[in-house]
Formats: sequence, structure tokens, C-alpha cells
Amino acid sequence: MAGFRRVIWIVLDSVGIGELPDAEDYGDVGRNTLGHIAESRALTVPNLVELGLANIEPLAHLTPVRKPRGAYGKGATHSPGKDTTTGHWEMAGVWLDQAFPVYKHGFPPEVIDALEKRTGRKTIGNKPASGTEIIKELGQEHVRTGKPIVYTSGDSVFQIAAHEDVIPIAELYRMCEIAREILDGPHRVGRVIARPFTGTAGNFTRTSRRHDYAVDPPKPMLMDVLKEKSVPVFGIGKIHDIYNGRGLQQYVTTKSNTDGMEKITAAVRERAEGLIFCNLVDFDMLYGHRKDVEGFARSLEEFDALLGDFLRLLSRDDLLMITADHGCDPDPRWQTTDHSREYVPILAFSPRGTAEVSLGTRATLADMGQTIAENFGGKILHGASFLKELLSNGRK
Repeated sequence: MAGFRRVIWIVLDSVGIGELPDAEDYGDVGRNTLGHIAESRALTVPNLVELGLANIEPLAHLTPVRKPRGAYGKGATHSPGKDTTTGHWEMAGVWLDQAFPVYKHGFPPEVIDALEKRTGRKTIGNKPASGTEIIKELGQEHVRTGKPIVYTSGDSVFQIAAHEDVIPIAELYRMCEIAREILDGPHRVGRVIARPFTGTAGNFTRTSRRHDYAVDPPKPMLMDVLKEKSVPVFGIGKIHDIYNGRGLQQYVTTKSNTDGMEKITAAVRERAEGLIFCNLVDFDMLYGHRKDVEGFARSLEEFDALLGDFLRLLSRDDLLMITADHGCDPDPRWQTTDHSREYVPILAFSPRGTAEVSLGTRATLADMGQTIAENFGGKILHGASFLKELLSNGRK
């Protein structure tokens, strides 16, 4: 049976589904993003449940359906680490030998000194923090002194925040390019991120002109293989930045999950074939790191409502895959705001027929990438495809 003409791959950033066997190595024993959000109150996510979400693992207040419409399972991260780059790279077939470095106490003097010398500006901050909170804390000092705010998080990131009226966008981007050059070798973080903001003290607001400077993924990875096969890839959200644009025919950025779903919908209406690859970041950025359990729950419900309308657009030539890249359990019993080392849910659906297919526990996130590669006639370095299970079910 022929493969799918079009694949839509949606990553729900940080929506993990329970600790991995090595969670103890990361201080994450007991963390379970979806599990604890479901415990907090009854979730209204009927479309995800119908696809098989509650059949993957027991979730409080959610009843598994007898005949899920989709294929369902969960995936383990083979690579060390629990960040955006690690998860997304593994989905594309890249396994890391060691995790990207994180800086729980800020960056060492050799990094900060080199940045200040090359940019001609002293910095402030240099600690792990929420982006919105550190702007509240240090934004006024930044405006007064012109010193950019440097900070990090539980992710492998080096972030520079600056007011657009104090440090113009072009200069901020150049500072990040310099930081990217400095952050190599033992300090090779996954991403350097420009975080521009505007407004006045007490009302500072981050703007949409964020820009990520990622490490270039090793070759070959999924998008390289698809490009060789002349398969068009359309990136939505952070996808361009995570993979440094490699293999993407076109891309758009997003302002929110709702905006992301609108752009996925537009892409489905405009693009008849290839891969549409989207990251929806609100779960992570707005709720996981801020430990907002209720906000996370509402965001899942909002996505589910949008998903209901979206499913009706799909044809028999379409495959939809929904997954995550890691966890970020916001439950208050853990003081940390870091990501969590968790399995990720995997849901796959096609009107052609994917009902009641159990994908089990996949040994690597690369199984999803291998499935997409095989669908378009290619192969990536790692992962076991489950395309045959999906297509065989479609024959029933």
C-alpha cells in the first residue's frame, strides 16, 4: 500500500507523560507532566482521548476509549539530556554522545569576560531565571545603564535580553552571533537566544522578534534525507531555529499556540504534499517553566478544541503525528522550574485507518523520524519505523 502523501507533525513542547527509567540521574523521580496536570482537575480533551491519549498511560479523570481512532504509544529519549534541542534532534535521527551543558549557577567568567570584551558592553544578570521575571527584576537597570541582561534556564541556553530602544535589534542579534562563536567546546550550549523587549518599568513586554542561534545538527538527519528525496518541508514555530533551517523549503514563526494552529491549518489548505512540521511552545514557555498548573491545563484544552476542527480537514492521504520533546512538570511539589526527563506521548492518525494500533513503548524518539523517512522513501541513521503498522491497519 502506498505511503501518505502528506505528514503533519506537531510537537507539544514539554508535554511529557511520566518519568524515564533514568530519571533519578536527573533528579526527576516522580515527575509526570501530563499525569500531574490531569490529577489537578478534570481535563476536557475529548479529541486527544478519542485518538488514544488516555490509552497510553492511566491519567486521572480521563477514561481510555475502547476503540481509539488513532495509533498510540510513548517514546523514550535515548540521548542524554532533557531539552528542546536534544529532543528534536533525536526525532530527526540524531543521537547525542553527551548532553548539552547547563549552567545552574550562571556562566563562568571566561564566557562573560569574552562576550563583554568583544561587544564593548558590560552585562548584568548571569543566572538561571524566568525570562519575564528577570526583565521585571533587571529591566529598569538595563534601561538606565545600557547593560544587556544575560540569563539561562534549566535548558542548555544562553539568553540575552535587551530593550529595543536601548540596544537596537541588529546589535542584539550581532551580540548573540558573537556569543554563539564564544560558546563552543566545553561551553557548546544548544541555543543562544535573543530576547528583545519593549515598554516601561512595570510594563515591560517581550516582543516577537526573538531569534535562536542553534548548534548545527550533524549530517545526515531527517530533513537532509527529505531534501535529497525532493520532499518539501514546511517549518512552523521554532522548527527553523532548532535545525538551523536545514532542509526546510519554507518556514513561518508563531506568536502563540493558537497562531501555530492557524498556520498549520493554512499550510494544509495550501500544501498538497510533504512534511509540515510544527512546534507549539506555549505549554513550555508560558506554563511549564512558570509552574502554572492551571494555565497548562487550559492550554491543553484550547489545543484540543482547535484539534477537533483540524481533524476534519485531513484526507486519506494524510498522516498526523502528535508528540512532545521532553517534560516540564509544573507540579508545585517540585521546586525546580527545569525540564523533566520523561517519556513523550505518540499519537498517529489518518482517516485512511489507524484505529486501535498500539505502538507500545518506543526505544527512541527517532522511531517517529524513521517512520516519516520510510514513508517518503528514505532512511535516517537511528530509529525503527512503525509505518507498516499504520499502513497495515489501513487495509482492514
